[in-house]
Amino acid sequence: MKKSRPILWIVIIAAVGIAGYYGWQKYGSPEAGKTQTAQKGPPRAPAIPVSVAPVQKADFPVYLTGLGTVQGFNTVQVRTRVDGQIDKIAFTEGQIAKEGELLASIDPRPYQAALDQAKAKKAQDEASLANANLELQRATKLGEFATAQRVDTQRSTVAQLTAQIAADEAAISNAQTQLDYTQIKAPITGVAGLRLVDVGNIVNASTQTGIVMISQVEPISVIFTAPEDQLPYISDGQKAGALKVIAYTTDGKKTLAEGKLAVINNQVDTSSGTIRLKAVFDNKDHALWPGQSVSTRLLVRTLKDATVVPDDAVQHSTNGLYAYTVNQDNKAEVRKIKVSYAIDGRSVVDEGLTPGQQVITGGQFKVQPGSVVSTAVASSDPSQNKVRQE
Repeated sequence: MKKSRPILWIVIIAAVGIAGYYGWQKYGSPEAGKTQTAQKGPPRAPAIPVSVAPVQKADFPVYLTGLGTVQGFNTVQVRTRVDGQIDKIAFTEGQIAKEGELLASIDPRPYQAALDQAKAKKAQDEASLANANLELQRATKLGEFATAQRVDTQRSTVAQLTAQIAADEAAISNAQTQLDYTQIKAPITGVAGLRLVDVGNIVNASTQTGIVMISQVEPISVIFTAPEDQLPYISDGQKAGALKVIAYTTDGKKTLAEGKLAVINNQVDTSSGTIRLKAVFDNKDHALWPGQSVSTRLLVRTLKDATVVPDDAVQHSTNGLYAYTVNQDNKAEVRKIKVSYAIDGRSVVDEGLTPGQQVITGGQFKVQPGSVVSTAVASSDPSQNKVRQE
C-alpha cells in the first residue's frame, strides 16, 4: 500500500498536465485566437445614447422682452391749502384711502371766525339795503314834492347796497372754502404712504412739504421700452386690438400679472434707439407695487404654422448654426439651419428642417456624422417614465 501511493500521485499529475496542454492548444494559442476572430468578424462600434425630439409645426407667439418700472396709475402728494396747526391725523400709513376720506385736520377756529364775520357783514348790508328801499319808496310817493336829485341819489344808494350784498356773498363763499380746506381729504383712491407731518406741526400752503403721498394701485401701470425697429410691428398689432403684456419678477421665474398695452410714446429716444411704452394692469391682488422693477413680455404677433424645435437641438459652430437629425437607420446626420426666434426653450427654424424629423437634443458631444445612436424621447404620459427608449 505504501508503494502504490506515489504511483497514484504521478498518474494524477500527468492527467492534469495533459488536460492543460490540450486546453491551451484549443483556446489559448495565437492560432486559436485567430480562428475565433475570423469566425466573429470585425467588432461593431456601440450605439451612442442620445435624446431626441420631433420637429413640430405650431403657432409660435413672438414676445419682446425688456425691463420696466411699476408706477401708480395716479400719484398725488397731498398738501395743505391753508396755514395752521395740525390737530388730527386720521389715516394709517399703508392703508387704502378712499376718495373723499379724511386724512388730517387743521385748527379751524380762525377760518370759522372769518366765515362768521362775513355772514355778519352781509346781514348788516341787507339791513341798510332794506332801509334804502324804504327811503326810495317815500321819495317816489312824494311825486313833484320830492326833488329829482333826491330820488336819483336814493336809487344809487339802493344799487350800491345791492352790489355790496353780492360781494358779501362772495366773501362768505370764500370763507367757507377756506374753512373746508382745514379738513384735508383724499383726492383719489389709493395706498397712503408714510406720514410726512405729525400732530402739532404748523403747515403752510406755500411750502412744498406734503401731508402724505397717495398712489393708485388699482389699476396700475408699467413703463418699459422696446427697440425702435419693432415699432412697426407694435403699431400694426395695436391697430388690431390691445396687445397683451405680461409682467414677471426680474429673474423671469414668477408671473406677476397680465395686462394690456395702453400707450406708445409720441417720440423715439434717439440716444438709445428705443420707444417708451405704457401698459395697464388691473392689479386686484396688488402683485405689482409702485417703484417695483419687473421683467416684461409684449406679445407682438403670432407666427402661424412655424417650424419649431427645442433650444437644446440648436448647436453653434464657426460656420453657423446646425442640428443633428436621426434617419431611419438610427444614424446621425448634420443639418445646417437658420433660426429667427428663440423664446421659452423653443426656437423657430426658417431653413434646414422639416416637421416630422427627429432632432438630437442631448448627447451631441459624442455624436459625429454617420454615428449610430440609441434614442430616447420624452413621453407625454405623466403616468409613464419620463424617458422612453426606442
